[in-house]
Amino acid sequence: MTEQPHAPISTVSRDANKKDAKNMATPITELTDTLTNDKKVKAPHPLFIEVKQRCLISAEQLKRYSELSELPTDTRTAPDLDVGFGQERALKALHTALDIKASGYHVFAAGENGLGKRTVISRLLTRIAADAPTPDDWVYVHNFTDPRTPLALRLPAGQTSLLQQQVNNLWQQAKKRLSQRFRSDQYQSKIEAIKNDTHQKESQAYEVLNAEGKQYDLALTFRSFDNKAMFVHPSKLSTENSDADVKHEKPSNNDEAPSTIEDNSTVDTSNINTSIDNSNDDSTNEYGNSEYEAELNNFVQKNHMQKRLSQLTIALEQLEDEANDAIEALHRNIARRALQPLFTPVYEQFANHPLVIDYLKAIFADMVTHVERIVNGDDEEFVTAVLTTTPSRYAVNVIVSHAADSGAPVVFEDLPTHLNLLGHVEQITQLGTVTTDVSMIRAGALHRANGGYLLLEASHLLEHPYAWQGLKRALQSRKIKLSSLEQMLTLTGSLSLAPAPIDLDIKVILLGEADLYYELLELEPEFDAVFKVRADFHDDVVRTSEHELALVAKMADIIDYANLYPFDRSAQATLLEHLSLQAEDQDRLSLHSDLLIKLLHESNRHARLSGKNIVDANHVTQAIEDMDERSGYLRDLYWDELKNGQQLIQTQGNAVGQVNALTVVSYADSEFGMPARLTAVIQPNIGTGEILDIERDVDLGGSLHAKGMLIMTSYLRALLSQHHALNFSASLAFEQSYAHIDGDSATVSEGCALLSALANVPIDQSFAITGSMNQLGEVQAVGGINSKIAGFFDACREQELTGQQGVVIPMANVKQLMLRDDIIAAVNADEFHIYGVHTLSEALTLMTGLPIDTMNKKSRYRKDTLFGKVLSRLMLWDENQNSDDDIDDKKSKKKDKKQKKAKRQKKADKRKKEKRREDDSTIIIDSEADTHNEPSTQNSDI
Repeated sequence: MTEQPHAPISTVSRDANKKDAKNMATPITELTDTLTNDKKVKAPHPLFIEVKQRCLISAEQLKRYSELSELPTDTRTAPDLDVGFGQERALKALHTALDIKASGYHVFAAGENGLGKRTVISRLLTRIAADAPTPDDWVYVHNFTDPRTPLALRLPAGQTSLLQQQVNNLWQQAKKRLSQRFRSDQYQSKIEAIKNDTHQKESQAYEVLNAEGKQYDLALTFRSFDNKAMFVHPSKLSTENSDADVKHEKPSNNDEAPSTIEDNSTVDTSNINTSIDNSNDDSTNEYGNSEYEAELNNFVQKNHMQKRLSQLTIALEQLEDEANDAIEALHRNIARRALQPLFTPVYEQFANHPLVIDYLKAIFADMVTHVERIVNGDDEEFVTAVLTTTPSRYAVNVIVSHAADSGAPVVFEDLPTHLNLLGHVEQITQLGTVTTDVSMIRAGALHRANGGYLLLEASHLLEHPYAWQGLKRALQSRKIKLSSLEQMLTLTGSLSLAPAPIDLDIKVILLGEADLYYELLELEPEFDAVFKVRADFHDDVVRTSEHELALVAKMADIIDYANLYPFDRSAQATLLEHLSLQAEDQDRLSLHSDLLIKLLHESNRHARLSGKNIVDANHVTQAIEDMDERSGYLRDLYWDELKNGQQLIQTQGNAVGQVNALTVVSYADSEFGMPARLTAVIQPNIGTGEILDIERDVDLGGSLHAKGMLIMTSYLRALLSQHHALNFSASLAFEQSYAHIDGDSATVSEGCALLSALANVPIDQSFAITGSMNQLGEVQAVGGINSKIAGFFDACREQELTGQQGVVIPMANVKQLMLRDDIIAAVNADEFHIYGVHTLSEALTLMTGLPIDTMNKKSRYRKDTLFGKVLSRLMLWDENQNSDDDIDDKKSKKKDKKQKKAKRQKKADKRKKEKRREDDSTIIIDSEADTHNEPSTQNSDI
């Protein structure tokens, strides 16, 4: 169970009454007179009546209504939309950045989400881009000199598709024409002529060499297993060819060898060695010498002819090379004559683009060089690539293309990854092999927006690794260079293409909230050098008749775009009033487009369900109530606890040290006001004015809440310490609060609760209060004032309206009131009241019914004022403490007197009994006199 916060104060009061009934008689009488449940009811103080009348807020001040007569009949007759309505500052900054072509003049559009920043900027850029020059197109093509670095070609808008089409046609026609030429009879006859001429020259050379070999009794033949020419003795020829004439020609693959020799038919020197070994025989000495000389002579002659054959082989290889060169020259000559008529008109078509002409000439030279591979069609480099009609070698990869006179591009990239921004090179895997080529280069958002404008969400950009670094590098270098993200992440990577960089001319607009902008400035040193212009988008606009019409034009634009029913005057007025409520100001209108679009769609739904073809105020009100109900789950839980008595809130009666503070609960998209019980407890004669903030000590209070508490503490110390020492300590807490609390809007309510506990003066629980306070006691404006008032009004209505309930708010918040119609009706019927105060004294007067700080001629607070009662209690606590000290001193002195009296009695034993009694009585009288004199002496020393 939660202990009643004023119980300790009541106990202290009862103790004080027992100790000094006379001093406490007046406060008790006044306290009794102020209690509403007593029979005796004291008349209100004149100052209370005056403050109450002065601070009362009339019903006319609680809401500002739109004039129906100044609004269009319906949205179909609304004026044209001004794209820059309400955002003139941001658009001026944007125009400045767009007009300056220097490096780094890119824009960060700062503003809350839902303001429609992207829509406004996109529409503005679309208008500007329509009149801007159309940027050039870009293509990537194969680099025949260095295939790893594809070339980037720039062409006027619309020319890249033409180039791609022409190159595709060139490939198709070239392949067809070359195939025809190389299958023609004329080509075959020329090839046969070259081969026959070469064959004839070879035969003649072999015949000459064979004739020379006959002089040495050697025959030219070819081995059967490798068709190699060699000289042998005629006797070594195979028997089947012994009677045939030796044909001295090199056999072809289709001809049989005219003369062959077995493997053992090579020259064998063993016979020569045998004859040399038998030279010792005398009977055959003469014959052996002659045979040896013949064999030796034959060996020398054979070696000579083999050398001649080797020389001939070299000459024949040169002859074959010459024949191949002649065939290649024939092929190239045929290719040139076949391709030249195809390329000539294309040269003329792109005569004004030297780089394109150079590229076309490189294609022509490459086709001429590799004409055999093209005709054969068995080489992967000259086979049609996947999903294309040309080989990747001759592919024209269009990176970006624009229609002629289409203006500058405006691109929004919703997924700004590194690859999507700067482009990338795709890869294909075939049979476990990863390959890529120029046709797999893909463009990024910078390519598509080059020469125009690129819009990016800053938060999305920072979510992806290396995206910001890639964008920053491109904007600083003013070039788009494709790089491998794999190498960045792994510090290694497979071999890939390195396309030539593309010149970058672009304006980038980042969209984000102001907090993100400040974080980037702090954490990224080069951010300010890249995004030099900040465009601030406002949350609201001044509420004037002109601006109301502009907002109606915005509604009409959204209605036309979404094809909704028209909205009549009453619906327009209700929407405008709700936008003022969202801006929390009678004189301002919210510019949040998301909220307005949501209201328009849901209001249109209610009109459709009711069978109407035009939306009125009732439909808008139903949409607002639906939205409020959807986000009111937590609020309903709180009201259930209030109905069941689990949440303790008093909206009637009086209580000491207890205040109904107004708070706002915010969770995700749900926000509602609710009263919270704030209690103060005093510990007299302990401490020197310390105030314990329980919320802060348990880490449930934020820094702003702690600041408000310290300001209130400083104010009270400065107020009271000049009159009396602060001989107390106190504690403040929000009862039944288990969530984090922040903000200084409870400062005034904390001051009221604390002063009520110090003065032992009850506070009217029919009131709830909110407000910030400075060290001078002035009440300052707070946020969420409409939700706070609505929360306490609902609580009072739940516990029955008595006609005495109301709220006390800062007078500075009166211009922010846009209350519900049922609250305004209750105020008109005097069932609920709203008061605006300037100072803490006015708030305390309304809450306690007493004057607060009225002084007498001696500059002391009057006893009937709240501050006077506080000082009286401080002095009373001081006197009670002194009285307790005096009692302790008396007890100690009585003990000493008893000891002295015992000694005197021993010395007077010899005296007579009667005289001893007289002496004893005299001593008693003297001791009593001393006893009465000593306390006053002690007090005078203090």
